[in-house]
Amino acid sequence: MRVVVSGTHGSGKSTLISDFTMNHRAWRMLPDPYEEVDLANDVPGAATFFAQLRYSALRLLEPQAAPVIAERGPLDFLAYLHASAELGRPGEHAAGFERGIALTRRAMETVDLLVLLPLNQQDTIDIPADEDLELRAAMDQSLLELAEDTELTAGAEVVELVGSREERRASLEAIVERWERGAQHAARATR
Repeated sequence: MRVVVSGTHGSGKSTLISDFTMNHRAWRMLPDPYEEVDLANDVPGAATFFAQLRYSALRLLEPQAAPVIAERGPLDFLAYLHASAELGRPGEHAAGFERGIALTRRAMETVDLLVLLPLNQQDTIDIPADEDLELRAAMDQSLLELAEDTELTAGAEVVELVGSREERRASLEAIVERWERGAQHAARATR
């Protein structure tokens, strides 16, 4: 099984994945591409978003022996490119968005479950004022819109999780358990 946890910066992705993997040790955790991609320029822009999109897509296309939970997928960075273009930020955001569509679709074909962590008041996640709050809000909106495009999500089940830290973890565990039961049932049926 492959799960991607998506959301704008400061939406609780790292916390949810950490909480989930503490109880699911067999799962391989793929960290945020921001931590993995060597970026000469730490300032977020079209080139950095596209590099992270490409990295996140390629790692989803790699064969995996164990179930995988990834912090962010290519759809996240497609949303950052879209949001940046919508905000009129300088750079080749629209061109990166267009280039990233096919790669995103291809990678999303390997994903079983896309978990969206939308911004909302009840989650009470504090974010420092020095973060780009305008981009954060715009990316959140872009991500939710892009996730409605079934061609981009390529058949992955899409769920939005809200609530407390514990509620989100419990919801994710219940969905994964349902998937695992379904896979076991399918395996027995093919015997």
